[in-house]
Amino acid sequence: MMKRPEDERGAALLSVLLLVAVMAVIAATALDRLTLATRIAGSAATVDQGRAYTFAAEQIALRRVNSLMSRDATRLTLDGGWLGRDFTLPLPGGQGRARLTDANNCFNLNSLGAETAPGKISQRAGAMAQFVALMTLTGIADNQAQQIAGAAADWIDSDSNDGPLGAEDNVYRGMQTSYLAANRKMVDVSELRAVRGVTPKIYAQLKPWICVLPVAEPVKLNVNTLTPEQAPLIAMLIPGQITIADARAALAARPAGGYGSSMRFWEARAFEGLDPPQDIAEQAGVTSRWLALTTNVTMGDGVLTARSLIDANGGAAGAGQAAPMIVRRDWGDSD
Repeated sequence: MMKRPEDERGAALLSVLLLVAVMAVIAATALDRLTLATRIAGSAATVDQGRAYTFAAEQIALRRVNSLMSRDATRLTLDGGWLGRDFTLPLPGGQGRARLTDANNCFNLNSLGAETAPGKISQRAGAMAQFVALMTLTGIADNQAQQIAGAAADWIDSDSNDGPLGAEDNVYRGMQTSYLAANRKMVDVSELRAVRGVTPKIYAQLKPWICVLPVAEPVKLNVNTLTPEQAPLIAMLIPGQITIADARAALAARPAGGYGSSMRFWEARAFEGLDPPQDIAEQAGVTSRWLALTTNVTMGDGVLTARSLIDANGGAAGAGQAAPMIVRRDWGDSD
C-alpha cells in the first residue's frame, strides 16, 4: 500500500466538515424562510379574520343607525347612549371595540368649495370666513388663518387662478419638493398638510376640529349631539357675533330630549338679541347625515383599526328614504 504524504493528512476530514457546515447553513436558511413564510401566512389569515369582524361590526352599526332614523328621521339626539360610547364585540379568539360618533360636528374642508356643475367647483366665501374664524378661535394668528383658508380654497376649486391670499400650481412648483394643487374635493383630512402655510403644529391644532366629507356643501352641525367643549364650531358660524362662552351656554342648556328645531336652538337665552340669516341658522341643525364608526379588533398580538363613514340617508336626498350605507372605509391608524 502507498503511504499518504504528510501534507494530505486530514484533507478528507476537512472536506467532510466543510460539507457539513455548508449543509447546516442551507438548512438554517431554509428553516428561517419557512418560519417567515408561516408567520406571513398566519398574519394574513389574522388580518382577513379581523376584516371579517370589522365588516360584521359595520352591519351591526348600520342596523342601529337605521333603527334610530326610523324612530325619528328629523331629529337625532344623545338619547340611548349610542354616541361616543365603546361597545365590546364578543369575538372568538380575540376582542373588539366599536365606537359610533357624529361626523357632522366638524368643519368639512370640502365646504370651502361649491359644486356648481359635475366636476366644476368654485370657492364659497362664507365657508372661508367661517374657517378663518374657527382657526382664530383655536389659537391660530389671523394673518396665518387668512392665508391658509385662501390656499385651501384654491386647493379645492377647479381653476388654476390664484384667489385672494390663495396658492395654485405656480406656488407649489417653486417649493423644494414641487407638486401641483389637487383642484378637486379632498378625500382625506391629511391633504390639508400639503396646503401652503399649514405647518405640523397648525395641523395638530386643527385636526380635532376638521374633517373631510364627500360633499361640497355648507357645514351643518347637529346641536343635539355637540358637546359644550365643541362650542367653537358654533361660534364660527357668525364670526365676531357669537362668543365661545355663549355657544357653550346654549349647548349646556340643551333640553333632555334635545332641541326640537334649529329655531329653538337660536332662541336660547345665550343668543338673546341675535338674529342670524336663515342660511346660517340652518347650519345649526338637529339631525345628522354623517356618522363615523371606529372599530378596533385585537387578535393575538395584532391590532386592526378601521374607520368607516356612514351615510345615514343612504345616498338619498332626505333622511328615511333609503337604508344607511358605508361610503368610505380607511384601514390602519390615522396620521
